[in-house]
Amino acid sequence: MLERINLNKVLFLDIETVPVYPDYEAVDDELKKFINQKLHINPEEPDTIVHYNRAGIYSEFAKIICISVGFVRETRTGRQMRLKSFYHDDEQTLLKQFKSLLDEHISDFQILCGHNSKEFDIPFICRRMLVNGIGLPDILDIAGKKPWEIAHLDTMELWKFGDYKAYTSLALLCHIFRIPTPKDDISGADVARVYYEENDLERIKRYCEKDVVALIQLFLRFRGENLIEEGEIHFS
Repeated sequence: MLERINLNKVLFLDIETVPVYPDYEAVDDELKKFINQKLHINPEEPDTIVHYNRAGIYSEFAKIICISVGFVRETRTGRQMRLKSFYHDDEQTLLKQFKSLLDEHISDFQILCGHNSKEFDIPFICRRMLVNGIGLPDILDIAGKKPWEIAHLDTMELWKFGDYKAYTSLALLCHIFRIPTPKDDISGADVARVYYEENDLERIKRYCEKDVVALIQLFLRFRGENLIEEGEIHFS
């Protein structure tokens, strides 16, 4: 079935998120009540900081700092992979830029694909767009649509084959499919620290783009096809 999908019409994506506030103490008192309840935080306990770091995965308490996308094109010499990132300290700015991409290339990209994107990336983007007063582009505006009308693919869901397994990481799938991935100096758990303590958004962008590369290569493996050569991968 995957072989029938026009690869040129698929836009692959990944996002990086951080808590809106750099640390628990900076959160206003009213919001703290909601965070404490959601994350089961007891302010009197010493592990408050550890619990607060999980705020980065909740769209109510976090913001998007980077959206990286990638697509595949056929050339005379074979396939090329191209990547582009929207990253900014101001979430509204990068979300507007991403929306413009989707609106302007609505005929080019008809399918969105990510890893765990149906549970995380896509809902997160939609919620943060609404919080920032940004209308949803058509491909994300799925309210009222039937399941077969939603043009989203999720490599983690594809890997389940209808099973209800727990989360399977992109890194694990790349390992078992022998997909070479760069040994990065950061992981998803380091993103908030790198952002708030090192102010290195460029580094986070590079990490996010490498995840998109891994995602595309995994999708090709799922189709039983060869990987794209390193020399044909063009970063932003």
